Amino acid sequence: MKLNHKLMHNNFTSSDFSDVKKLLSKKNVILTQSKQVELFEKKWSKWLGVKYSIFVNSGSTSNYLSIKALKLLKNSKKKNEIIVPALTWISDISSVILNQFKPIFVDINKETLSMDYEQVKRKINKKTLAIFVTHAQGFSGLDSRLLKLVQKRKIILIEDVCESHGAKYKSKKLGSFGLISNFSFYYAHHLTTIEGGMICTNDKRLYEILRMLRSHGMLREAKDKKFKNRMIKKYKQLSPQFIFLYPTLNFRNNEIGATIGLSQLKKLNQNNENRTKNFKYFLKNIDPNKYWTNFAVNGSCNYAFPLVLKTKNLKKRDLFEKKLKLANIEFRRGNAGGGNQIRQPYLQDYVKNINLKNFKNVEHIHSFGYYIGNYPALKKDKIFKICKYLNSIDFL
Repeated sequence: MKLNHKLMHNNFTSSDFSDVKKLLSKKNVILTQSKQVELFEKKWSKWLGVKYSIFVNSGSTSNYLSIKALKLLKNSKKKNEIIVPALTWISDISSVILNQFKPIFVDINKETLSMDYEQVKRKINKKTLAIFVTHAQGFSGLDSRLLKLVQKRKIILIEDVCESHGAKYKSKKLGSFGLISNFSFYYAHHLTTIEGGMICTNDKRLYEILRMLRSHGMLREAKDKKFKNRMIKKYKQLSPQFIFLYPTLNFRNNEIGATIGLSQLKKLNQNNENRTKNFKYFLKNIDPNKYWTNFAVNGSCNYAFPLVLKTKNLKKRDLFEKKLKLANIEFRRGNAGGGNQIRQPYLQDYVKNINLKNFKNVEHIHSFGYYIGNYPALKKDKIFKICKYLNSIDFL
């Protein structure tokens, strides 16, 4: 049986390309960061419910610059630890390491695929600067206990919402709770600008720093006129157009990406509604005896269908993968980021003497967790056929 179900679906529409054509038809058009980027940032901020947004060239960049800005704003030798989930994308962890912070790993919650609250609570100490929560695959990683804890302990909350555009906690969009939040506009995600990302915050000082960090650390990128004038006066031996306050690189995006983003933003709510209906229908039809189905779906907005096998038999798992390939169902093992990040070679010099038995949920995901494609145009009959085939695979 050939179901021919791809992991990703072309999310671009004729209106996206039409808007790009209009941009390119203008005389003396500027294609590097300009008015369209600024407009996209404003529209995105309004959609999310935050004051400031900074459009960058990738979700990974948004991770990295967020931690770099945090280091500049909250530099403290006493607080050098950031709590992170073991199930996440590499750039969350590498951003922590590259900015000379220490990642402190916690296991995940089976219902949300996000960090386990009890482990977070146990690992907080005097060195804890921030908690970097990943809202994996459209689920909310927040609850009232975590929000109360960070407020009480005065710990910074950072949200990675790269896979969860539009997902909510108590009717408020994820990405509007933390001091900083990150989004990815990669090809497979809810909204795409081909490649791209967004950093969001309500903190004006952070916003000013992030604007400069995005573009060579140049003072002229700042919006605060009083701050700019003060720096120009302080460094009067330098050209006002070429004052570099921070050592960084060029992480800007461009007008074409912003134009696509503006076009896609108009359809985002409807597309998210379609994805949510698809996911609920998928859960309704998948066999709960074979797969995890007890997910926290309230407020979720999933760009993919998580498939977590209940078996712990590797031979049966291999049979399952073989069956997916026979049906031409494209998949990824390990869910967000390929499973347990602690196992990855890039961490060998940073993470030592960790007992993997303390990470039982992410360890199961690592070997028996998958995701397959969920996109707005997917029809119910196709979802039903996929579920019927998945339910027929004998791996119990």
